[in-house]
Amino acid sequence: MYARIMVAIDGSTTSDRALEEAIAFTKDQKAQLRLVHVVDQTPIMQADIGWPDNDELEDIFVKSGQRIVDDAVQKAAKGGLKAEASVLRSSGKRIANVIVDEAKEWSAQLLVVGTHGRHGVERLLLGSVAEGVLRAASMPVLLIHGQ
Repeated sequence: MYARIMVAIDGSTTSDRALEEAIAFTKDQKAQLRLVHVVDQTPIMQADIGWPDNDELEDIFVKSGQRIVDDAVQKAAKGGLKAEASVLRSSGKRIANVIVDEAKEWSAQLLVVGTHGRHGVERLLLGSVAEGVLRAASMPVLLIHGQ
């Protein structure tokens, strides 16, 4: 039985499916639920094309992440659960490692992550947070595939 379940969310439809499964599983297990969203702080190379600077972009990403987290907390509440939630920053670390570190710090017994099922060049270029979580996690990980 799992008493502490953490789910990583990014606002994608795959992440929404992972959240739905985590809500159902949390209710079934009568567990605590924690939601996390990680803001990638990798600096963006900018040309002089009128883009905001990195600090402004980070503020935009943090606000977007907060909206994602707020929406997820509302979905959990509609499912009858009170969830705690955080927007985390990568601070130069891989997103997967930030997720796993937070899960360890919170003493999560199960980590739920959506996976987009990328392969080939797409996976090479975009990487896989889910795969990184699987490799780094010391607790069980439940992967939820997108449709």
